[in-house]
Amino acid sequence: MTLTTLKPFSESPEARRLALVFAIVYFAQGMWYLPNLSITFLLKDTFGLSAAQTATFFSITVIPWLIKPVYGLISDFVPLFGQRRKSYFILTSGTAAAMGLALTMMGSYTYWGVAIFFTLMGLGLAFTDVLTDALMVENGQRLGLTGPFQAVQWASISFASILVGIGGGWLAQHKFLSVTFLIATVFPVFTLAMAIFLITEPRVQAGERRFRETWIAIRGAIGSRTLWIVAGFIFFYNFSPSFGPALVYYATDVLHFSKLFLGTLDSLSYASGIVGTALYFAFSKSFPFKRLLHFAIAAGVIATLAYLGYRSQVSAVVLSLLFGGVAMFIQLTFLDLAARACPKQAEATFFAFLMSLYNGAVQLSQITGGWLYDQVGFTRLIFISAAFTALCWLLVPLLKLEELQPALKETGGAIG
Repeated sequence: MTLTTLKPFSESPEARRLALVFAIVYFAQGMWYLPNLSITFLLKDTFGLSAAQTATFFSITVIPWLIKPVYGLISDFVPLFGQRRKSYFILTSGTAAAMGLALTMMGSYTYWGVAIFFTLMGLGLAFTDVLTDALMVENGQRLGLTGPFQAVQWASISFASILVGIGGGWLAQHKFLSVTFLIATVFPVFTLAMAIFLITEPRVQAGERRFRETWIAIRGAIGSRTLWIVAGFIFFYNFSPSFGPALVYYATDVLHFSKLFLGTLDSLSYASGIVGTALYFAFSKSFPFKRLLHFAIAAGVIATLAYLGYRSQVSAVVLSLLFGGVAMFIQLTFLDLAARACPKQAEATFFAFLMSLYNGAVQLSQITGGWLYDQVGFTRLIFISAAFTALCWLLVPLLKLEELQPALKETGGAIG
C-alpha cells in the first residue's frame, strides 16, 4: 500500500478544498437530525402512536429525500444564473433555514404542523444534498477519489451524529422541542455561508447544445443494464426489515432504557462509525470490490443476529461500539458503488436516483420492521431481518462487476 493510498489528498490542494466543502455540508446535514428523538417521543407519549404509526410519520418527512432525482434533473438541465450547482445551493440552504425557523416559532405542536414544516425543511436539505453529491461525483471521478470523498462526508456526518445522540437525548428528556428546532436551524445557515464563500464553479450556457448533451447522457444511462442491476442490488440489501423505531419501543417499553441513555447509544454507534470511515478512507482505493460486497452481506447478517443479545445496558453499549463501525463500512461500500456507476454529464440525476432508492428502501424496511415488531415481537424480527440480508448473496453473481471494470480502473479500485 502506497503513501498516496493512505493520504489521497496529500498532493492536491483542489482535493483538500473540496473535502473541506463536503465535510461542512455533511456536518450541517447531520445536525438536522437533532429533533428526531424528541419528535419520536412527542408522537409516542403525547399523541399515543404505535411503532408502525411513528415510522409512517417519518416516512412522510422523508418524502423529499425520495424524489432527489427531480432535483438532479433540474440542476443538470437548467443552470440558475449561469451555474448548475452554486446558485441552487444558496436557494435551497436558505429554504431549509426558513422552515426551521418556522418550526422554532410554532409554539403549539400538532401532528400535521410538525410533519409539513419538517418535511419542507427536509426538502431544502435534500436538494442541497443532491448538489453536494453532484460535486462529489463530478470531481471524485475526475480525481479518482469517490471513496475517500465519501469517507470524509460520512465521517463528518457521524461526528455531527455523536452530538445529535447526546444532545438529542438530553433535549428529549427535558422536552425542549422548540430549542431543539432552533439549534437544528443554525446549521443550514452555516451551509449557506459555505456556499457563498467556498464553492467555486465555472459558468455554463443554458442553450440547446447543453440540453442535448445532458439528454444524451441520461438516455444512455437509462438503457444501461449495469446501472439498473446496481440500483436493484442497493435497494434489495437495504430493504431488509430493520429495527428503526421498533428498537426504540423495545428499549423503552421492555428494557426500560431512558431517553438520555438511548441518545448516548446513538452517539457511541456514530463514534464507532468514524472508525469505519477511517478504514474505508485508507483502503477503498485498493480493497477488492467483490470481497467488499461479500463482507458487507456477511457482516450485515452477523450484526443483525448479534441483537439477540440486546438485553441490558451493558450489551447495548457493546453492540453499539462493535457494529457502528461495521455498519458505516458497509454503507460506504454501497455509496461508493453508486458513485462509480454514475454516467458523466448527468451525475446529479443518477446519484440522486440511486440515493433515493437507498433512502426509500431504508424507510420501507423501517415501516415493515415496525409492523413486524407489533405483530411478532423483537426476537422474530431479528431472524426475519437476518434472513433477508443473507438472500443478497444470491444477487451478487447478477451484479456483473466486470462490467464496471473500466470505471473501477479509472478510480483506482479493484474488482477482485
